[in-house]
Amino acid sequence: MALYVKAAEILEKAERKQGALKTLVYDSKFANIKQLFALVCETQKFSSVLRELIESTKLLKHTKLKMHLAMVLVYDLVMGQGLKCGGSWKSTMLKHRSRLQAELARIKIKQKVSRNEDLLPAVVQRSAVDHLPRYVRVNTLKTTVEDAVDYLKRDGFSYQGQASRLEDLTLKEKDFVRDLHLPEVLVFSPKTDFHDHFLYKAGHVILQDKASCLPAYLLNPPPGSHVIDACAAPGNKTSHLAAIMKNKGKLFAFDLDAKRLATMSTLLLRAGVTCQQLAHQDFLKVDPDSLQYKDVEYILLDPSCSGSGMVCLRDNSSADQEKDQARLTSLASFQLRCLNHGLRFPCLKRLVYSTCSIHSQENEEVVKACLQQNPGFRLVPLLAKWPERGLEPLTQCLRASTSKTRSHGFFVALLEKHSGAGNMNQRPPLQISDPEATSHSSLTCEKRPEASETENKQTPAADSTQTDSTPGKKKRRKRKRKKAATAEG
Repeated sequence: MALYVKAAEILEKAERKQGALKTLVYDSKFANIKQLFALVCETQKFSSVLRELIESTKLLKHTKLKMHLAMVLVYDLVMGQGLKCGGSWKSTMLKHRSRLQAELARIKIKQKVSRNEDLLPAVVQRSAVDHLPRYVRVNTLKTTVEDAVDYLKRDGFSYQGQASRLEDLTLKEKDFVRDLHLPEVLVFSPKTDFHDHFLYKAGHVILQDKASCLPAYLLNPPPGSHVIDACAAPGNKTSHLAAIMKNKGKLFAFDLDAKRLATMSTLLLRAGVTCQQLAHQDFLKVDPDSLQYKDVEYILLDPSCSGSGMVCLRDNSSADQEKDQARLTSLASFQLRCLNHGLRFPCLKRLVYSTCSIHSQENEEVVKACLQQNPGFRLVPLLAKWPERGLEPLTQCLRASTSKTRSHGFFVALLEKHSGAGNMNQRPPLQISDPEATSHSSLTCEKRPEASETENKQTPAADSTQTDSTPGKKKRRKRKRKKAATAEG
């Protein structure tokens, strides 16, 4: 029974975005990793079919099982090689086998198919075409990209240089390249396994999808800054922020789930992160005016979302469209609250908002509503050469997808505080193509000027400071001296 309990636990964690399926399996330290991995992958692949079987036979009501445990048991019972457990669980499931088999046969007849594989959603059946590369982020807290490349070459991999186009990411086994957009990301063929590799175990590389590397890379907080990772677990983005900050400054990381924070603490320790301050706390309850956060200038906000961009979760939408829409509405409301809360920190310069969702309701619509409610912030155009943009009119944002960027589905927006809402349309927005070239000193945390100081600043020319050496002031001084001389005479 331990096999099914562990498999159910991993499926639930993957659904909650606590890690990639393969990483969760290998980190579980289960005695028979291959058996566990096969069960988890097959159950996940057929998850939509299994959920339909369980719901239509009311299995949860009859057995008191939880959904993920029921899914792995039902898979092995009616689709796999039979149950690999004994005792009460096996006898309970065998009582329902005939009903489950009959329901599976009914579904096949309804869809006019004869094989289990033909029941899979089209997107899953195309998975061989959609296979994503294996992305590895070099952890610069422990090594350099050059040293990592040299080590991998000595280990039998063949380095093909810097990729220059998306097609270069289609790689043969043992070949690898440096990514064309993110300089600290290396790209390998899809089946490359690093879970037992020295570089992974020593924390020199992080197994992280390319799109997931975008938020920290684009936020780009300088060493010594104070940064918040608002919904931090499982910690890959937190470790990326620490690497960009060179472990200098303060990195506040919040998460509501104590178990996820414990896992995150282990990950950060392996990655060599020392500048973090973890807190088991709801970000929405953090006081922006607290002295502890008075110097926070950068925030990374990656809140809970539908996960619809994750390849492994694509077929998990229910048949009840009304229920799905209600869930999206609830998530979008939560995301907007988080975003508005993040913009309340008084010294904030920049905030990155990201999701692993493909729905505009969680992405562009949330950002649009936030900008309407916070006119002191604007969007920063990102990575001009990135192949997929945000939906009109928010093309400053980035999107990612399996087809256009060879990554999981993702969305990223960068919000920047500007000097004044009145000048918003006159100042051209900053175009980021390389975060290293971005000046961090261009935005400062100052007291907001009183109304009397700003009401006359109507144009950029009027906003510019004039010194005593300007021609206008010299003429005024001459006129004053002449008047004084006349009065004396």
